[in-house]
This record gives sequence, structure tokens and C-alpha cells, in this order.
Amino acid sequence: MKYIKTPFGKAGTNGVLRFNDTPENEIILNDFVNSSVIYPLSPDVVKRTIELCKRDKIKLPDAIIAATALSENLILVTRNTDDFKNISGLELYNPWENL
Repeated sequence: MKYIKTPFGKAGTNGVLRFNDTPENEIILNDFVNSSVIYPLSPDVVKRTIELCKRDKIKLPDAIIAATALSENLILVTRNTDDFKNISGLELYNPWENL
């Protein structure tokens, strides 16, 4: 499994970045985006997305995220584990759990 490192230390516990945030947070967000790996919608991701939507009845954006994690053998880091917990083979990590 691969982990994606972020500049936020403990997975974003400094706060949540939003649109129209402070200039300092905008710099942090830009640095994060610029250091991120962007995964394409490969044929495998598209196929898995369709399967997840049919089988697990999840929303398209969540299915794309889950399919990408499965296809790339990644751990999905999210606070929103409820939307993904029933997807077979998907490893989840909630950095806010047990804080």
C-alpha cells in the first residue's frame, strides 16, 4: 500500500481549508495541490466505478474515489468512512479517529 504525504502534519488537524480562506491557508492549499499525485480516469478506474455504482449503490464521486484507490492499491484517507465502509477490498484510514 502507498500513503500520500501532505504538508498538514497530522492529516489536516490544523483546520479545514475553504474557499475564500486566509492567504496563509491558500498558500498551504496550493502547496498541497502542487505536491499531489493526480491519477487519471484510466479504463480500469472507469470499469471499477461502474461496478461500484451498480453493486454498492454509492454516488458517482465516491465511486470514482474508491475505484481509484482500489485500482492504484491506495489507502483511502477520509473522515467520511461511512460512505465507503461496505466496499470490499478498500482499506480506509480516518486520521480524525481517536483524537
